[in-house]
Amino acid sequence: MTEGTAERSMGVIGGSGLYELPGLEILERRRLETPFGDPSDEFVVGRIGETRLVFLPRHGRGHRILPSELNFRANLWGMKRLGVEWLVAVSAVGSLREEIAPGHVVVPDQFIDRTSQRASTFFGRGIVAHVQFADPVCPNLSRAVSEAARAEGATVHAGGTYVCMEGPQFSTRAESRLYRSWDAAVIGMTNLQEAKLAREAEICLATLALATDYDCWHSTEADVEIAEILRVLAANVDLARRTITRVAAALPARSGCPCPAALANAIVTDRSAISAAVRRDLEPIVGRYL
Repeated sequence: MTEGTAERSMGVIGGSGLYELPGLEILERRRLETPFGDPSDEFVVGRIGETRLVFLPRHGRGHRILPSELNFRANLWGMKRLGVEWLVAVSAVGSLREEIAPGHVVVPDQFIDRTSQRASTFFGRGIVAHVQFADPVCPNLSRAVSEAARAEGATVHAGGTYVCMEGPQFSTRAESRLYRSWDAAVIGMTNLQEAKLAREAEICLATLALATDYDCWHSTEADVEIAEILRVLAANVDLARRTITRVAAALPARSGCPCPAALANAIVTDRSAISAAVRRDLEPIVGRYL
């Protein structure tokens, strides 16, 4: 069974530079075993104001896990197991538009998948489900994140397409120009799989994307340099923390969005054909439908 469902439970996946949340009243640290292996790190469970909050550093403390090495399924299974209903995924991104300057915040509403090495579904092993993913983020939570960041003084771009690349290398110049021709807004390496799995887990998800550079398409800016990215990111980490605190105090209703009942008509497998082992492993995800 999932935990913490008697009160509002919000999850935060911290990206580059966001490895902890000062101000979080820590109640416990949970190292979970999941059917998909180990999560990135232990889950920190605590409170911010009246909201129960579950925090996980995406790349592990010390930033030791490559984007392609991330166990997205274990991370999201753990969030669901711990009762998370809203999830903010914080991410460092490169800008693909002139008007999105380093230091700006983007709250994407679409994704393009350019990855090739990642598991991004809980299903398989004898159970098939197809969730709707036309609108891949929660509009209610995304609106709340945009408003919170703006209230904290950020320049916010609400909406836009996030290109999710494999990495860990940055783009070639030709790739960067191609993505601009697609009218994409930002490029990163992590958030698409989290969005897919959050939808399957019926979790409301929004991305808080922190622009750190202009990728390599910009003719008058230096090419992507990790030192400069880290400098801009450090300046944005405090903004991200303040934004999260504000969102936690004003979580939107879980209604009028596609998230809370995403699996209602998505499981197409005959229930009698689903093994006991799969039922057990996916109980936090599909238990109420089986």
